[in-house]
Amino acid sequence: MAYEGKQAAPLPAHKLTMDDCRSLWMTGVEEVESFDEELVAVRTSKGLLLVRGVSLKVDKLEKTSGELNISGQVTSLDYEDTSPRGGFWSRLFR
Repeated sequence: MAYEGKQAAPLPAHKLTMDDCRSLWMTGVEEVESFDEELVAVRTSKGLLLVRGVSLKVDKLEKTSGELNISGQVTSLDYEDTSPRGGFWSRLFR
């Protein structure tokens, strides 16, 4: 009998919705790498997202659906460049 393992359902597309810089909802979340009151590092389907702010809280994380809610005063959203870097020639001929 062949092994029939469960395959993880694909995550939904990565979306962000922010309300008054106080509430942030997102989809396409793979994991929360770290968090504190000033920084939440989130691995998404589009790369690493750094949410900076004041009094940040992770209110809800649904790993199966890839949804995350953050509250607090959001001051910046930054995606880290995770594209592979090559040498001079690989960058020249992209």
